[in-house]
Amino acid sequence: MEKGKALKGHVLLCGGGRYESQANAQVRQTIMDGLVGVFGEGNVTSVNISAASWAINYLKPSFVFATGSYLPESTYFGEVSREARKIGAATAFWATEDPYEQDAHYQIANDFDVLFSCDHWGHNFYQRDKVYHLPLAACPNLHYMPIDEAVEKPIDILFCGVAFSSRKEIARMLMPALQKLNIRFIGPGWGELGIGFSDARIEKSQLIELYSRSKIVLNLGRSLHFENKRFMIVPSTPGPRTFEAALSGAFQLFHEDTYELRRYYSADEIPVFSNRRDFERLLDIYLNDDKARLATARKAQERTQKEHLYVHRIQKVIEVMQSEGFLK
Repeated sequence: MEKGKALKGHVLLCGGGRYESQANAQVRQTIMDGLVGVFGEGNVTSVNISAASWAINYLKPSFVFATGSYLPESTYFGEVSREARKIGAATAFWATEDPYEQDAHYQIANDFDVLFSCDHWGHNFYQRDKVYHLPLAACPNLHYMPIDEAVEKPIDILFCGVAFSSRKEIARMLMPALQKLNIRFIGPGWGELGIGFSDARIEKSQLIELYSRSKIVLNLGRSLHFENKRFMIVPSTPGPRTFEAALSGAFQLFHEDTYELRRYYSADEIPVFSNRRDFERLLDIYLNDDKARLATARKAQERTQKEHLYVHRIQKVIEVMQSEGFLK
């Protein structure tokens, strides 16, 4: 594509597909909010990938921004990039499932002007140039909640998410401490661990409410790799729940696999642990100290508002596209 195109007219966001998960659909919605925050209402249209080619020809956007999973072979992004190229639109793809699908990146690797990967380590494994790291973020419309110092917090420890094997290993490691507390582990696969563990699924709005009722929110990474066998890339960047929980005012304890979290939050914003001894030490400090937890949660929320909203990520996308000469 010829470089130096001016950013005029419409921006088209596309993604999804027949097998899109609810989580990916929610991420796409929050990315849309970020685009609207940068470009303004009426200047951005979001369509399912199945209608993207038609929308490109009808709307004639200046920038086509594709996001999400590239794993299903039925989700054909090549057609989108070809149609965009015909009308001279700049194109970018934000891989929001890295590095779990890395082996299938051939489906998008050579079709877009610039690629963005949500994982810092994983972005090094695309065999092309113009690949940038872009972490996921939080959305004020969905995730922000004012911190209420007076609200009751009957739950000592909360975790919500699928019980992947790595998460179960951590829960079992912490069990001697967890058994003494009022805990809620919620998500498919947890029920077998006993009292305080549930297989239930909850909506994002319910989760934000649970955050406000919990003293401590555990942050445990996932290890489910759909197509990541070639390089076995270890995930590095925190997932969106980290930013979402911080924006909601939750106090988090983060299980640390890498030091990547410190790119986004300091130790007095989100404390970390890597073993049971560290976890129990943090419990001694924070569990019964409301002021310390609130002060820490407030700092994390403020940092998120300043640096980790989807508006900030979209601003970074535009900066990169401009520096590469695809947008003015």
